[in-house]
Amino acid sequence: MATEVLMPALSPTMEEGTLAKWLVKEGDTVNAGDILAEIETDKATMEFEAVDEGIVGKILIPEGTEGVRVNTPIAVLVEDGESVAEATPSAPAETAAPVVAVPSASTKPAAAEPALEVPKAEAPWPEGTKTKQTTVREALRDAMAEEMRRDEDVFLMGEEVGEYQGAYKISQGLLDEFGARRVMDTPITEHGFAGIAVGAAFGGLRPIVEFMTFNFAMQAIDQIINSAAKTLYMSGGQMGAPMVFRGPNGAAARVGAQHSQDYAAWYAHIPGLKVVMPYSASDAKGLLKTAIRDPNPVIFLENEILYGRTFEVPEIEDYTVPFGKARVWREGSDLTIVSFGIGMSYALDAAEKLAKDGIEAEVIDLRTLRPIDYDTVIASVQKTNRCITVEEGFPVGAIGNHLSAVIMERAFDYLDAPVLNLTGKDVPMPYAANLEKHALVTTAELVEAAKKVCYR
Repeated sequence: MATEVLMPALSPTMEEGTLAKWLVKEGDTVNAGDILAEIETDKATMEFEAVDEGIVGKILIPEGTEGVRVNTPIAVLVEDGESVAEATPSAPAETAAPVVAVPSASTKPAAAEPALEVPKAEAPWPEGTKTKQTTVREALRDAMAEEMRRDEDVFLMGEEVGEYQGAYKISQGLLDEFGARRVMDTPITEHGFAGIAVGAAFGGLRPIVEFMTFNFAMQAIDQIINSAAKTLYMSGGQMGAPMVFRGPNGAAARVGAQHSQDYAAWYAHIPGLKVVMPYSASDAKGLLKTAIRDPNPVIFLENEILYGRTFEVPEIEDYTVPFGKARVWREGSDLTIVSFGIGMSYALDAAEKLAKDGIEAEVIDLRTLRPIDYDTVIASVQKTNRCITVEEGFPVGAIGNHLSAVIMERAFDYLDAPVLNLTGKDVPMPYAANLEKHALVTTAELVEAAKKVCYR
């Protein structure tokens, strides 16, 4: 009995293709698994195999034919001694013999995503706006004070936030202005006061929970993940947790492994949380104000080393920064460097050094890690064709790992070199200063990586 061989679908979206080359001729005997022909589409060249055995009785579509629709009969297999004189093409039939497509050595790259536009490297406030020099510490305090004046439901709680005015003086002056009812000193029990704050958020208040370090937030991880992050979904939208968990995250200086871990990737992994990690004072202020107003629980990751650094902050009455919008700090055409938080200090320093060697790096600050502004990263990679990610967290499961996967999926055709992830070393943070230095990312490592991907 004659069996029709149909034009195969090489992908779920393929509708037609070119029958590029027959690898058999009429009269040839074929077995299951033998390669019959090569098929071309705009994405790839594929070989396809015979599923049944038989004799090629008739080739219905000559090689080189373009626009052959999927499921069109292209050949007929017959049994030994069977006549094919009457064999003619028939309408496509779903019951005809299937074919198996396999990649050939001449596979072409998939169609590239359309080029996107990269935002300009400019201050994220209107031109001509008056600014003042402000430390990150002052910017965080100002954000909380403004939101507490704006909304009576906002309050601050944590260890030493009141009488001591914050372990890092972030809450300086807030107790005097708002009183002990809204600036609450807590016992050293993160699980306990985080749980109280979650309950307050369920009840309609907007707590700001300060952890002396996010390493200590591990004591409260059940409250953060299983209560704050998941309840809105589990209650069918009836009960949410509008609250902010904030405090220093990552390495400081010689405080040991239990006080130095970067939890950015941990929290960014969790649906139901929003995760923020600012670098500059203006972003610290604008993003914290946005976080306090957000109806979802927000993890606000600060850095102890950055608290005392000074940046320009716009003198705008109600300055906020939206989530999910990256900032381009420096434009470049040779390489994209993506970072966040204190990693930006390495990125910007390395970019200046690379410029002296003729490599112009574009530097992007993600600012928020959930949501992430993928489009800005992809647009930059489409322009520079290279990317390095920088962070102080551990290498396994890093934010850079995730970005690499997204870039591979959305901008693979644009890459001229592998995406490199620079992270902290895969070791608990040493206490000794000389070892701690080696455990962190360095500007020198970033410069070396940049030259590697630029083939310099």
